[in-house]
Amino acid sequence: MDKLDEEKSFDLPEGKGTETTSGKGFNIKIVLFGLPLFIIQLIAVYFITANVLIPKMQGTSTEVQADSTHIEAAQDEHSETGNEEMGKFVYVIDDLIINPAGTDGKRFLLSSIGFDIKTEQNQQELKAKEILVKDAIISILSSKNVLQLGNSLYRDTLKLEISGKVSELLPAVSLNTIYFSKYILQ
Repeated sequence: MDKLDEEKSFDLPEGKGTETTSGKGFNIKIVLFGLPLFIIQLIAVYFITANVLIPKMQGTSTEVQADSTHIEAAQDEHSETGNEEMGKFVYVIDDLIINPAGTDGKRFLLSSIGFDIKTEQNQQELKAKEILVKDAIISILSSKNVLQLGNSLYRDTLKLEISGKVSELLPAVSLNTIYFSKYILQ
């Protein structure tokens, strides 16, 4: 038995009988499994980006663009009405807490809104019907989602919507403008 072991050891050169080919050869497993997984991931990322993320981003920007045209039209109307004294009569509704749409009560908006009014009589009428005004404001703000409420350009649109709703509820009250004295989105 010793002779066979000696013969085997002579046939193999030193160190070459125990060496493996790991690291020097091409690993076929990478091609068979890795490359298809990589391609599937690329396709998934493409479809998620193209079908989910881009439409959301474009939808937000088109809403802002459409709303900015309404803002420009309303600003033209306000500039044509005359040069009333701004800030003389301001009625403030403090600390409205609103849950934005789609948040399930996990997010909220804390807001205080000031109404710049033309006359003291309008201020008294607004004060007498404060509950109607608060309800209108809460309805408008709670119908908006967090993306809309978080967009600083959209606040001017909110002002126009609130102004239109208050003018609809109280046609005798003429508003100069609306101010957000607090606007905290959590």
